[in-house]
Amino acid sequence: MFVNARIATRKYLLYNCHQRFIFVNYFCVNSKKLEYDVVIVGGGHAGCEAAAAASRKGAKSLLITQSKATVGAMSCNPSFGGIGKGHLMREIDAMDGICARLCDDTGIHFHVLNRSHGPAVIGLRALIDRKLYKKAMQKEIFENTPNLDIIESTVEDLIIEEATCSNKNFTHKLVGCIIKNGINIYSPSVIITTGTFLKGELNWGGKSVPGGRMGEGPSSGLAETFARLGFKTGRLSTGTPPRLLSSTINYDKFTKQATDEEPIPFSFLNSKVGIPTELQLASYVGYTNDNLVKIVRENIDEKHSLISALNEGIKVFFLEIYDFELPDFNPE
Repeated sequence: MFVNARIATRKYLLYNCHQRFIFVNYFCVNSKKLEYDVVIVGGGHAGCEAAAAASRKGAKSLLITQSKATVGAMSCNPSFGGIGKGHLMREIDAMDGICARLCDDTGIHFHVLNRSHGPAVIGLRALIDRKLYKKAMQKEIFENTPNLDIIESTVEDLIIEEATCSNKNFTHKLVGCIIKNGINIYSPSVIITTGTFLKGELNWGGKSVPGGRMGEGPSSGLAETFARLGFKTGRLSTGTPPRLLSSTINYDKFTKQATDEEPIPFSFLNSKVGIPTELQLASYVGYTNDNLVKIVRENIDEKHSLISALNEGIKVFFLEIYDFELPDFNPE
């Protein structure tokens, strides 16, 4: 691209923890290597935790994300916790993670699951204000995470070299990554937290388009890298619930579930949650009925292409798939 240029300059916008925008020049000729102790690819929940953990260890770190504006975005479901994930959150919190603390600060509905079933299956769950959580996460990452730079770009490939060690089981080693426009970033540790963006697809009805999230492209280059290196990749499916306009809902048809009177925080560091109970919101529980199942069955052919595309053996409990697999499904 710049064969005839003596010095070619790339400018990328870096965002550091002091909220200063810095234009950094990358030179194609006689340039100093851009090096970090740790590079994190993807600015979702896992990427933010990895960046914060690397920072706590004093590592010079770089977080690469398509857009800093979406750092901390809650893509599919505005909730945290549950039987399994709630346990995982507490383990992360025990290692000084950040998501549990932020959920305590931004939660708008807290509820203990399976309270009557015994301690082995009790789980904490909370609904989170999406805007407050993203704002809190960005403040944590941008302002309170030292040793961290953030660059808006995409990783297209990994830099792999032949290993010099005598262990025949390891013939190659990772030394960095290549971002958009061919810029090399060198690091002995590259943490991949691309989530749904890794060769992601968006499906609704019978339509499927490449994407990691609505309006954002997938991470296709990395997927090709993994295939070239011999790694097997699969696909997990996550369902995004529809957003309904509150003023159009007849709440009298639902069962009201108030927030717990004394919410239990996720974080061991907190004795209480941030938003007072009286300001939190109630949830409303609804059930399927014969009319809803009838609508699903009348339109099941439109969903068949999506159902057929799922990996064999993976159960995704969308209502239409559940009904497709169990034709005698009883909504009660």
